[in-house]
Amino acid sequence: MHYLCKMNWFEQIFGQISLIEIIIKGFIVGVVVSAPLGPVGVLCIQRTLNKGRWYGFVTGLGAALSDIIYALITGYGMNFVADFIENPQTMYWFQLVGSIMLFCFGVYTFRSNPVESIRPVSANKGSLVRNFVTAFLVTLSNPFIILLFIGLFARFSFVFPDKYFYEQTLGYLAIVAGALCWWFAITYLVNKLRARFDLRGIWILNRIIGVVVMLASVASAIFTLFGKTLY
Repeated sequence: MHYLCKMNWFEQIFGQISLIEIIIKGFIVGVVVSAPLGPVGVLCIQRTLNKGRWYGFVTGLGAALSDIIYALITGYGMNFVADFIENPQTMYWFQLVGSIMLFCFGVYTFRSNPVESIRPVSANKGSLVRNFVTAFLVTLSNPFIILLFIGLFARFSFVFPDKYFYEQTLGYLAIVAGALCWWFAITYLVNKLRARFDLRGIWILNRIIGVVVMLASVASAIFTLFGKTLY
């Protein structure tokens, strides 16, 4: 009886750790997907500076809704080949390719100039709902984000076909939470530094994000080559 109690306790603890791991991975994926200052990121900053912080935040909220749609498409699509990618040898190459894809994305982010995405500012603020919808449509019009999700899901092994529905749901909700935390933080920062935040500030921030993504992808690739894991 004592042995069974210890086993139940052990399984409960490790079950919780597994669930926490899913949530942490989902949160990181949400932040990484949202961080690069593409058209929506620049639009979010523009609206924060010209219309107010909450207009910028709902812009990020619209982008987050679009991102989770693409995340679901990617995640459930990869579930169909779960038996294939769960093979240790296959997973090794899968994670290595994911790291390479993230590195390429970091290089692209570093070399891109987000200032080119700046649009003329309308004198009419519009409603919060309108700002939300326009950001959602702008993000949804870029299906290439699926490639980023594939790289992230591969790198973080974010495929859980053997998990219960509620565990998978928490994982995807964590992606949304990560995205919203990023948009909340960036709009807060821009709003606080609005007097100092100019075009050069946008350019520098985008370069910093690119460098961070590149360094993280290189580190994860090295760990994969040596049979270790960062996550």
